[in-house]
Amino acid sequence: MSTKTTAELLGELHEKLELAKEPAGEKAVAKRAKKGIPSARERIHALVDPGTFLEIGALCKTPGDPNALYGDGVVTGHGRINGRPVAVFSHDQTVFQGSVGEMFGRKVAKLMEWCAMTGCPIVGINDSAGARIQDAVTSLAWYAELARRHEMLRGLVPEISVILGKCAGGAVYSPIQTDLVVAVRDQGYMFITGPDVIKDVTGEEVSLDELGGADNQARYGNIHQVVESEAAAFQYVRDYLSFLPSSCFDHPPIVNPGLEPEITPSDLELDSIVPDADNTAYDMHEILLRIFDDGDVFDVAAQRGLAMITAFARVNGRPVGVIANQPMHMSGAVDTEASDKAAGFIRFCDSYNLPLVFVVDTPGAMPGVQEEKNGIIKRGGRFFNALVEADVPKVTIIIRKAYGGGYAVMGCKQLGADLNFAWPTARIAVIGADGAAQLLMKRFPDPTTPEAQQVKRDFIEGYNLNLAIPWTAAERGYIDGVIQPHETRLLLRKSMHLLRDRQQWWRVGRKHGLTPI
Repeated sequence: MSTKTTAELLGELHEKLELAKEPAGEKAVAKRAKKGIPSARERIHALVDPGTFLEIGALCKTPGDPNALYGDGVVTGHGRINGRPVAVFSHDQTVFQGSVGEMFGRKVAKLMEWCAMTGCPIVGINDSAGARIQDAVTSLAWYAELARRHEMLRGLVPEISVILGKCAGGAVYSPIQTDLVVAVRDQGYMFITGPDVIKDVTGEEVSLDELGGADNQARYGNIHQVVESEAAAFQYVRDYLSFLPSSCFDHPPIVNPGLEPEITPSDLELDSIVPDADNTAYDMHEILLRIFDDGDVFDVAAQRGLAMITAFARVNGRPVGVIANQPMHMSGAVDTEASDKAAGFIRFCDSYNLPLVFVVDTPGAMPGVQEEKNGIIKRGGRFFNALVEADVPKVTIIIRKAYGGGYAVMGCKQLGADLNFAWPTARIAVIGADGAAQLLMKRFPDPTTPEAQQVKRDFIEGYNLNLAIPWTAAERGYIDGVIQPHETRLLLRKSMHLLRDRQQWWRVGRKHGLTPI
């Protein structure tokens, strides 16, 4: 019996590797070209640093299946982003439509194990039809197995999903468990059941875009960022990771520390940035850009809960998480979506040891029947809970309104903030002047009379001059100081430096806390 020569074996290897590059053949290449989309591998190369991708499992395929194709619908491997290690998997739409089979599941599960062992982020590039119907329970079992592993990685290493096609049925359960979901507009879709199934089961008619379109799913709170192209999606992921450590045991990169150590013209603009009229809106981003490094504020979940800004920024080169009210939307009131958005972001930053900066201008909880029906009480409770649980350094800057529960949940000292400062424009009170005046007017038989209206005007003026002021809070030690706005940026630097090595010693021993539900 003759054995193959080394040359023959190398030839055989070459054939297999060439086949593995395009398991579905020329027909698949033509189909991709018609759609105008890259291959699974091209997508990975567009994400990671050039020349760093090492593929694992290219020759995997379902054993015993004569129709099995190499790769089994997913490309997996390791690379680097900004020089730091990452694990990546990318669905291959040309192989069983990127659906989950046994070897698909084994490859991704092994990749997730690697992330846990080495402490590196994982990025999933999603373009999948979901469960593989012909594989029956095997496909379901691997879906469940991958879900279990996502939970084991959560809070250990950053998990990121990029949605570049239809993410349907079981395929949504992997990305929704990750920390960041980015989708391309008019290309990425997410839904449990498609429009046809919904019409058959419930009789409802809905378009694909309304049901699962990226912008709508962002508003529903399932997608964090919608971008215009695959290149923009990959750049967003690269930028996002630049603010984070590789794992919860690591430190994030420090970028350009020590820049602008003195007061700048941009700082001085803060002294006149807040409108004199209490009810005049302004864009909170104009403040954030001036109080953090390099005018760089990286929004996360910008389309969800518009009254709340959650973002990454840097203080003297070191990343922080920012939670800020947005007066341009509902005056910065805290509604159900804003509460959920802030609570999730706080827990994420706490997991990766990012200090928190609260920038406050809110009239408090959003009133309304629909808000109560939507569970603003329990969602607000989760916001409170997340703030108290977080043991990273916390610094609060009160810009203007800090009323009622909004004062408390936006980083007050009693819920665990370390240092709290207010601008002289701050208004700290149980309720705003207009709301208090409305309560007063109930005492008048006819509140529309000129006398009653004059009393109302006098009351509002007196309230704003004597009650809704920062001095009372400063006198009683509920804030640590009233500062000139132009001091804010450099004061944040001092505060973060002071808090860098502080320890939490008062925690009560228990298995784990419980989230209000």
